Amino acid sequence: MPFEKLGLQAELVHAVKAQGYARPTPIQTRAIPIALEGRDILAGAQTGTGKTAAFALPILQLLSRRGTNGREPRALVLTPTRELAAQVEESMRTYGKGLRLRSTAIFGGVGLNPQIQQLRRGVDILVATPGRLLDLAGRGNLDLSRVEILVLDEGDRMLDMGFIPDIRRILALLPRKRQNMLFSATYSDEIRDLADRLLHHPEMIDVAPRNAAVETVAQVVHPVANTRKRELLAKLILDGDWRQVLVFTRTKHGANRLAKQLLSDGVSATAIHGNKSQTARTRALADFKRGTVRTLVATDLASRGLDIDQLPHVVNYELPHVAQDYIHRIGRTGRAGANGVALSLVCAEERPLLADIQRLLQREIEVETIAGFKPESPRLATTPRLAPTSRPAPAATRAPRRPRAPRRPARSKSTTDSRRRPPRRRQSRLPRSYR
Repeated sequence: MPFEKLGLQAELVHAVKAQGYARPTPIQTRAIPIALEGRDILAGAQTGTGKTAAFALPILQLLSRRGTNGREPRALVLTPTRELAAQVEESMRTYGKGLRLRSTAIFGGVGLNPQIQQLRRGVDILVATPGRLLDLAGRGNLDLSRVEILVLDEGDRMLDMGFIPDIRRILALLPRKRQNMLFSATYSDEIRDLADRLLHHPEMIDVAPRNAAVETVAQVVHPVANTRKRELLAKLILDGDWRQVLVFTRTKHGANRLAKQLLSDGVSATAIHGNKSQTARTRALADFKRGTVRTLVATDLASRGLDIDQLPHVVNYELPHVAQDYIHRIGRTGRAGANGVALSLVCAEERPLLADIQRLLQREIEVETIAGFKPESPRLATTPRLAPTSRPAPAATRAPRRPRAPRRPARSKSTTDSRRRPPRRRQSRLPRSYR
């Protein structure tokens, strides 16, 4: 089905085709007509299947047909991360290039004054993270009383990051009568509970199996000793001449350390995580997209906010503790129908995490051992067992315990009193002349 048959106006169809999209994805095919009718939506789809356009295009068309109504925002999109907010706002500007609508993104990590000035000039579509939005509203710089459409993007991530109290405070600032849309990469029971409190008779859309990975992503596990992961990663990048690879670590310190180590191995790399300033994060992402930097090392913060066209490789340098984060990580590649490769460097200690991921995916991931990097024996990686001679004997064969000797009677006070010395006379502290 072409975009014209979804009910979109000519300006939006032209903008979409200018980006190289000829046909809508399944989530777009089902969500766009329902959203154009003004109905609430609860949508679950795999990462990288076009969820942003599924709500951005209807918002642009509905607001353009209703006309401008002052300077207050009429559509509000909430995202869990700064990178995702910037990405969504960029899509709004790209698709709405032929429309007279104003959009902006507000998030933390940057100065307040430029965002306040932008709000004073007037905004139709506001994309925001919850914290900065509440900050501006509390200062009296933002009025949300005229919001007509509310979108919660990456609702499951909102739950994971503890944004539910902030969302409740934001809902109290919005008018009761509005259109609501909740989009989520995973479709958990917690998302359904949130939808019951937020949505009014929503249309439920689930275009993919729950917690499934994109089929266009080839997944491979490389077993390797923990101490040789960096060596193997550098070999894969250099021997394969990878021009663009996104590497995930668990911690911010680990991301910084790995980026420095890769630089020493001759691989251009930079790190992006929550401790970096927004300016540094934006610069690192821009360098990676331009190809100035070959490797971008990131934490799970970036697994929801990075949208890189034709990203060929994603590497799990360390497996995530939460199995669902694996789906979001590898969803950075294989987007919009393109093919991608997701590699995981797994040591012996991470085998339980790999088992959790395969249980979530309901499939086994292909295992490929790289020559020269065969990991240590699993038995060597475990704690050595005690020798049989040092184990306690079973209860039935133990020798009987030796009875305790009776305690000595306490020494009577009468024997000690006779030996006690008489009290020493206290010497006067007065000078001899006063005694």
